[in-house]
Amino acid sequence: MILGGVAAAADWPRFRGPGGLGVAVDGKLPGEWSSTRNVAWKTPLPGPGGSSPVVVGGRVYVTAYSGYGLDVEKPGDVSQLVRHVVCLDGATGAILWQKPFASRVKESDYAPGNSGWHGYASSTPVADDRHLYVFFGASGVFCLRLADGEVVWHADVGDSVTGWGSGNSPVLHDDLLVVNAAVESGRLVALDKATGAEAWRKDVGRGARNTPNLVPVPGGGVELVLSLPGEPQGKIIGIDPRTGAELWSCRGIPDRGYVCPSVIHHDGIVYAIGGRKNTAVAVRAGGRGDVSETHVLWTVNKGSNVSSPGYHDGRLYWMHDKQGTFVCLDAATGDVVFEERVEPRPGIVYSSVTIADGKVYATSQHDGTFVFEAGPRFRQLAHNTFAEGQRVNASLAVDRGRLLLRDDGAIWCLAAD
Repeated sequence: MILGGVAAAADWPRFRGPGGLGVAVDGKLPGEWSSTRNVAWKTPLPGPGGSSPVVVGGRVYVTAYSGYGLDVEKPGDVSQLVRHVVCLDGATGAILWQKPFASRVKESDYAPGNSGWHGYASSTPVADDRHLYVFFGASGVFCLRLADGEVVWHADVGDSVTGWGSGNSPVLHDDLLVVNAAVESGRLVALDKATGAEAWRKDVGRGARNTPNLVPVPGGGVELVLSLPGEPQGKIIGIDPRTGAELWSCRGIPDRGYVCPSVIHHDGIVYAIGGRKNTAVAVRAGGRGDVSETHVLWTVNKGSNVSSPGYHDGRLYWMHDKQGTFVCLDAATGDVVFEERVEPRPGIVYSSVTIADGKVYATSQHDGTFVFEAGPRFRQLAHNTFAEGQRVNASLAVDRGRLLLRDDGAIWCLAAD
């Protein structure tokens, strides 16, 4: 069974790495860097993007866009929008191949705020040991050969667009590729990963703007879990990834419009945060029917509207997307361990935390990466910026003791002294 598309223990093959958890076991990762320190290589990209790099077999894969939406004042002609898939040598950063993809539909207009904050390459690819699967929103899903980028198949999953763009990332389970096409069609869609043929679909509404996660259930089995918005309360659902049948649901994140953070899990417990009211929920997986009264362990009024959390040693961590706070909860009780304002002020944070080597990494949109100790006390270890400046919406990836930081201009490979 392929759980989350994991091809090898050292790979980082999907959004937030193995299991979609944003956690790596690598040791001796850099805690500090600059334009001239701890940079193993830097490779310019053909354009910006919010997607994170993935790593398979010593190669790095990432998406970008060009031709339109590079300047809010002069966005250009949307018909000229081109997306790119780029393959790099993980050791040197050399580009091994590039593949362009012209837009297949009328995309959302690029404007201040909205898509101007996100762009047109925000979905992180997922890979197995032979193929890379990329989701370009209304332009569809593509399966590419890892070796040379040759397109194996293409599938449409809906053609609706929104001013906020499309950012959900696909996941792999056994022989299926699951795509959350909430924006494009209001559905989860499972495709045969060999052919692109549709295997099942499930209506989820247009506000489920988070990547579903595969949760191992104690005692056996795997469930696909997704967070849905709603008022007065949202809903968290557990789905059979083989069939799309809903297994259980519970009260979730209250928001009338959307939920962006993806759920994480540990030992069969699902943790969800999100909503503009800021809510966090813990629920035990493996139930059936409405499990709000039997499996929900706690609900608290803490959260983040965009960035996803991470779990480490019994605690949950995240950066608030706009308040400039670093938050830690006790995962067993939901109690606040600490909530501290970060200095210097980080501004907007849309990327999700990455946890490795006893550190929590959180990258802001314009003001660099903050590094914290992964522990019960608030301790900021570093604040790292580049002289060139940067805009980052992507989460950090980990590759064999190095960090991969993708901004709107380049990928930086960062290694410890």
